[in-house]
Amino acid sequence: MKILFLGDVVGLSGCRKITNDLTGQIKKNNIDFVIINAENAYESGVGLTKEICKDFFEKGVDVITTGNHVWDQKDIMNFIDKENRLLRPKNLFEPAPGKGFEIYKTKKNHRVGVLNLMGNVFMKKCDDVFKISKEFLEKYDLKKDYDFLIVDFHGEITSEKNAIGHYFDGRATLVIGTHTHIPTNDARVLKNGTAYQTDAGMCGDYDSVIGMNKDNSLNRFMKKESVKHFPAVGEASLSGVIVNCNLKTGLADSIESYIFGGLLKNT
Repeated sequence: MKILFLGDVVGLSGCRKITNDLTGQIKKNNIDFVIINAENAYESGVGLTKEICKDFFEKGVDVITTGNHVWDQKDIMNFIDKENRLLRPKNLFEPAPGKGFEIYKTKKNHRVGVLNLMGNVFMKKCDDVFKISKEFLEKYDLKKDYDFLIVDFHGEITSEKNAIGHYFDGRATLVIGTHTHIPTNDARVLKNGTAYQTDAGMCGDYDSVIGMNKDNSLNRFMKKESVKHFPAVGEASLSGVIVNCNLKTGLADSIESYIFGGLLKNT
């Protein structure tokens, strides 16, 4: 059982890469289930739309996760209640449209739980992520309620992501960080069997500042004339992880960083 998780899709560049290459990569790598964070997929680099979601589903994406930009394109608020495969962070303050956890069936009838969480440090205000995680783990059990559990932790700081990884160790198949758009070189299986990487990176143009036009971003840092951030438009790299899952335990046998196309090293 192989699961592909891809980091934040950024702008038209990232969308084009998904549209053009994802289906072939799924076949080439014998992937059974695909999860993608798409909260930056809109052409402005913030939010997503139902049209983007539908296009991604047609290309082989099974579940879309999000983060702090989930509501930036307002039409998604109505769509998320109708689309079971689109998640928002579970620890958003309630009431909020949509949901942060769901269990899905693969083509081989395996149950995959996907939990979307957002960090508390340097992020938009949301409920205590460790409190929500504790409540979740008191309610659900690996192998009893689902065969595999994937946790997308959308957060800013490394220590918070590290901590949530250890908290879920042995109780999730994968804990993967998103939000910072740069892939980290720490993919590993933790002591109790959970695969972990601090950040999956982005599906976007890396000739940029975390996916945004580099010249405009530099001008903003240097307090020169600039405009609102907008995405870079060069060829994107797909970036994330592939996890080999153990059908018996629900934990990870292995994890490897996955990068395809664009400026980063091809696989």
